[in-house]
Amino acid sequence: MVRDFILLVFAIAAGFTASGIVSCFYRMVAKKPQGHAAKAVHFAVMVVAGPNVLMENAAKSLKAKDCSKMAFWFAAIVAGYWSLMLGLFVIQVSIAL
Repeated sequence: MVRDFILLVFAIAAGFTASGIVSCFYRMVAKKPQGHAAKAVHFAVMVVAGPNVLMENAAKSLKAKDCSKMAFWFAAIVAGYWSLMLGLFVIQVSIAL
């Protein structure tokens, strides 16, 4: 039971870390997407960078009082689940390698 919980937390952390790395790298390299190819790449990157971007935007909105605490926690739960899925994918890829 404890082992499963530790794996769950590790997978969420691995997914959120991968999301943060991709998000920061994309912000350093890319400019505002213009054209169909650039938008397609942007959407593909956001599949991985999404949890980090979602939590960042939710935290900014909560700090500026543009959203409720309920909306913030809903965004946190969605980002956590998204990070879990990314983390499980990262773990499976690392095991395969």
